[in-house]
Amino acid sequence: MVATAQATLLHGLSRGARPRLQVEAVRVDSTLRGAGLGARLMAWVEQHARDRGAGLVQATSDRSRTGAHRFYERLGYAPSHLGFKLLLD
Repeated sequence: MVATAQATLLHGLSRGARPRLQVEAVRVDSTLRGAGLGARLMAWVEQHARDRGAGLVQATSDRSRTGAHRFYERLGYAPSHLGFKLLLD
């Protein structure tokens, strides 16, 4: 694997019922980080969202992944929400 991301188009009622694109599991091989692959991957994700009429891209990241948080912020993403999880059996 070189780089990967999971992108899901979500439809809902908020933001004028415009779809949003949820991006998760963004990964770049550790030996290739810093070469711009992650930024190019996210640019593709953002264009993919625009092409489908999405009004925003939202990225999720585990609280402990501070390097990922810096990466998203460098790309212009702003931390905006607090998320909650309920694990089911």
